[in-house]
Amino acid sequence: MDLRQLEYFVRVAELGSFTRAAGVIGVAQPALSRQVRLLEVELRQTLLLRNGRGATVTEAGRILLEHGRGILHQIERAKEDLAAAGRTPAGRVAVGLPPTVARALSVPLTRAFRKRLPQAALTLSEGLSASMIESLAAGRLDIALLYNPAPAAELELKPLVDEQLMLVSKAGRASAKAATIRLADVAPLPLIVPSRPNAIRMRIESALAEVGCRPTIAFEIDGVAAILALVADGAGHAILPPFAVSTAARPESLHARRIVRPAIQSRLAIATSAHRPATLTQRTMVTLIEDIARSVFNSRG
Repeated sequence: MDLRQLEYFVRVAELGSFTRAAGVIGVAQPALSRQVRLLEVELRQTLLLRNGRGATVTEAGRILLEHGRGILHQIERAKEDLAAAGRTPAGRVAVGLPPTVARALSVPLTRAFRKRLPQAALTLSEGLSASMIESLAAGRLDIALLYNPAPAAELELKPLVDEQLMLVSKAGRASAKAATIRLADVAPLPLIVPSRPNAIRMRIESALAEVGCRPTIAFEIDGVAAILALVADGAGHAILPPFAVSTAARPESLHARRIVRPAIQSRLAIATSAHRPATLTQRTMVTLIEDIARSVFNSRG
């Protein structure tokens, strides 16, 4: 069995599309399709059902997919372990961060990575939880930090920190001078929130529903910097993690209040693929993320 053909098949099966798989791998689609077809001929099995919308795995394809993931991962681990023998781990690791976290962690995390893993390569990207979960499944990300992830068979989740979300208002408003605000009193305020399915947006709506309230949405804005700029301009209020204010362009123009009775807790977790056991480089990166994130959160929380 040709390992290249196996890799091509796994990528097509995971992405459900020859076109998307060709883009991820970086080969022409006809060449990709031909190699997968040669694999089917060799195994005398139909592995994928082609249709106008993409490709779906057959029962034989599902069996090979399970084996193929393990085979490819073991090869990658063998390469890394050989490379790491007597020296620093090498390889590439791709990490996805929520926008609110990326601004705080990118610099210290990159510095720590260069010091701890000088022979390895790091890719950092920003994204929302839904898109990062998809990227983990497709192999485009190795590690992702997710807000309030639901348990899922395809994910390995490790809690990182629990944050108490804050109501962020324009500084100087008389109503914003208090240190706390009741959750029920947040409901009538005009809120500037991300669009669904943003994890923090969903947590806000869930918390308000638990006390019999619904949020008053003034604007839906996908971007923390833009949300904070609108809050500073007096367009409304935001509900965000505490250190989001400290990373704002003009934090002095904002005032954050703790939401109480009850508080809104948001959990940030480290997620990896349950189908791809972590390599040595990835395990080292998870430890770095834990150390750096907790240090940053403790100093700014």
